[in-house]
Amino acid sequence: MKLPPALSIAVLALAAMPSARAAVDFDKDVKPILEINCVRCHNPKGTDFESGKTDVDLTSHESAFDVVSTIVPGTPEKSKLYTTTTLPDDAKKLMPPKNKATGKLERITAQQSETLKLWIQEGANWPKDAKLVARKAEIAPVGGEAGEPALVKEIYQRITTTQQPVNEKGMQPYSTTIAGSEIAFDMVPIPAGKFKMGSPEGEAGRKPDEGPAHEVEIAPFWMGKCEVTWNEFELFMYPDEEKKTRAAKQLDPALNRLTDAITHPTQPYVEMSFGMGKDGFPAISMTQHAANKYCQWLSAKTGYFFRLPTEAEWEYAARAGTTTPYFWGDDASKMGEYCWYGKNSDFKYQKVGKKKPNPWGLYDILGNVIEWTLDQYDANYYATAPKENPWNRATKPYPHTARGGSWDDDDPAKLRVAARRASGPEWKIQDPQLPKSIWYHTDAQFLGFRIVRPLKTPTAEEMQAYWNSGVEKD
Repeated sequence: MKLPPALSIAVLALAAMPSARAAVDFDKDVKPILEINCVRCHNPKGTDFESGKTDVDLTSHESAFDVVSTIVPGTPEKSKLYTTTTLPDDAKKLMPPKNKATGKLERITAQQSETLKLWIQEGANWPKDAKLVARKAEIAPVGGEAGEPALVKEIYQRITTTQQPVNEKGMQPYSTTIAGSEIAFDMVPIPAGKFKMGSPEGEAGRKPDEGPAHEVEIAPFWMGKCEVTWNEFELFMYPDEEKKTRAAKQLDPALNRLTDAITHPTQPYVEMSFGMGKDGFPAISMTQHAANKYCQWLSAKTGYFFRLPTEAEWEYAARAGTTTPYFWGDDASKMGEYCWYGKNSDFKYQKVGKKKPNPWGLYDILGNVIEWTLDQYDANYYATAPKENPWNRATKPYPHTARGGSWDDDDPAKLRVAARRASGPEWKIQDPQLPKSIWYHTDAQFLGFRIVRPLKTPTAEEMQAYWNSGVEKD
């Protein structure tokens, strides 16, 4: 597997380190603990549930070390930042204290407390330019969470009052501008039909999980002409910036209330394009949960129902009526005409829509970034899958199925239409947060998604199931 130059350097540097425990990293190991658990109280401004009346300000190096006993470099047992985290539950000076809004204890974990201890023991290195802000801990929404069903019903009402085609004949290609922005995306109609899913036993590069090949019937839908780009995804990813962008558009306040109520990603701790570019490039490294919630947000924005494709829908659309290993045939030497992959990608993803499309007008359906589907990955699922519109619903956080191969794949066999890839916890190994983020796969820089819109609008209950798998937490 090829890595971007900057990441390759980081990996080589890590490999060269001695086998002893690595030093505690402030940005990756300490900053998340302080921002989520401490800065909510210990800052001069306070938050929505803390007044900010404190004599300890943990928002900067200068203020954090202003009170001598807060952090004593080299001596954790004299540092209140550490010792207050080890007190009994009923101690008045326990940190973090009870949440005043909920009345619940929100203790940091023993592992987090030990991280603070080791950091102080090593000298409490705090870069002088590092500024901290209060952040909310990530909690994965579940289908039965209070408020989510009601929110989905409101979105459902918006969708069902928007004019929709009544049959397949009314389906046309179209472009939609995301309300409150200048950003547009294109959708391509995919006709209903039957196809042979999987690969025949004699196909070169075939893996056992691609069989048995079986006939599947698919209902009509639209699919994104291109993979979702950063231009689109960052409107959802950075809601404060999106609010500034839409301010001059005078949108219906009811629409703003609806879209703002959807759970948005927390701020990432790294630059998520990893230096590969954003304008016109595919968004990457999001979890399946993040992709699902983007679909919910986009549905509320537009009045059309969007979701991820099922694995069967994805393969049906990618094949576009063909039966060969690649939609252009079986000659892998032509791959450079249609795909960005390991041998022509220059070690990074590329702008969407620059190669030849498949017969149904889909660009980068193979290559550039591998794409999320809705399905739980199961190597044996094809043997028992339903014949009509199959969807292997998720019951656990890993693995889920991604399709299409990526810029990072040298082997052409990985870009065959039938090739499957399973997600895993190694896709977020470097994530500094505890617990791991429900929003980002920081180690999966080859991963993105595209959206679909079925002709038949599902019920509100079905929408909730599509957008909330309930297995977001690792």
